[in-house]
Amino acid sequence: MNAMQSRTRSALLAAGRGIVLSIASLAGSITLFVLAVLSIAFIPLGLGLFTTPQVLDAVRRHANQRRLLAATWSDVRIPVPYRPFPKDLRGGLTGQVERTTLMLKDPATWRDIQWLLVDMTAGYFVSVLASALLLYPVEGFVLAAGLWRVFTDDRYWYAFVPVDSQATALAAAALGVMFFLTGLKVSSPLLRLHFVIARSLLAPTHEQELARRIDRLTETRHEAVDTAASELRRIERDLHDGAQARLVAMGMNLGTIEALIEKDPAQAKKLLAMARESSAEALTELRDLVRGIHPPVLAERGLGDAVKALALRLPIAAEVEVELAGHAEAPVESAAYFAVSETLTNAAKHSGADRLWVDIHHADSMLRISVTDNGRGGATIGPGSGLSGIERRLGTFDGIMAVSSPAGGPTMVTMEIPCELS
Repeated sequence: MNAMQSRTRSALLAAGRGIVLSIASLAGSITLFVLAVLSIAFIPLGLGLFTTPQVLDAVRRHANQRRLLAATWSDVRIPVPYRPFPKDLRGGLTGQVERTTLMLKDPATWRDIQWLLVDMTAGYFVSVLASALLLYPVEGFVLAAGLWRVFTDDRYWYAFVPVDSQATALAAAALGVMFFLTGLKVSSPLLRLHFVIARSLLAPTHEQELARRIDRLTETRHEAVDTAASELRRIERDLHDGAQARLVAMGMNLGTIEALIEKDPAQAKKLLAMARESSAEALTELRDLVRGIHPPVLAERGLGDAVKALALRLPIAAEVEVELAGHAEAPVESAAYFAVSETLTNAAKHSGADRLWVDIHHADSMLRISVTDNGRGGATIGPGSGLSGIERRLGTFDGIMAVSSPAGGPTMVTMEIPCELS
């Protein structure tokens, strides 16, 4: 009984959403298609240079709204294929010309316009069908309840049933029941089909995906090189200013001790104690430096235990949950470890939180990590942000990061890296 109620609610919800989509397909897609065609046609006259960017922006917002509905209503993911605009885009008439040119050269623009045409036809039909199969039966029930008597002067058709008597009205109601039962089964799949049709045109083509991947790999390769160079400079600086300076000082103390050991044994003893302290501090700094390059616990016990050890050193309480059936490749584990490390450090320093939660698991060939804190929120990914550095580090491995941090908290940083476990 509960399963039937749940399926009925799901089907009715799909029907309501089908009505929304059918209105959007007619009112939105038809209007934007006409405006886009007219605006592009007016470019040779000069007027289109001013209207085309605004109209195409509206088309993209309309398409992005459909992408959002596809993900939230039917779990259909439609990637955004638009080429980014250059940062140095000029203003004024020259900027309008450049913007218009860039948008018209983007293959995604023309696929959007094709989608508008498909959305107002096939997309509209599918969305209407998803709702009609559950709403149309109401008419059959009303006819059977006695409404058929209103149409005594002219025969009324319900689908393919001519209604002119109580018997035919009951037949119409029976047909309505068949429509309703069919709608219970197919309304949700039809709603999903609407978004699948949209994905066939709104998603990037295979060639676009390859081009985007090449651009992304080129960008992340440069970032990886820059990160490696920066890390090397940090190691050199830490060695020079830390352990190396202490070892030099210890060597000078040992030379002084050698000269004083017979003349002033007491002073030599003090210098020996200082040298011993310097050697211990130098050893500690070298261990910290090695841990910063590649923590031994990561190599010996894997990502889960390494993150747990990391959490123990935090100044605030942290809970770590790990569900990993094996180990990822060493470079992936290293990138994930340092991404978590920097995220936890940022949260401990800037969030004002008193508790952290870390969840690490692997599913569908994807390593997923979430770091949540109960702080004040407001974290963003942007220039100068520590989170942008984490995003670049993950990008080297085709990884992605998402941040949810409303004002007042909580903050959740989610990271995904494609990989297999061994």
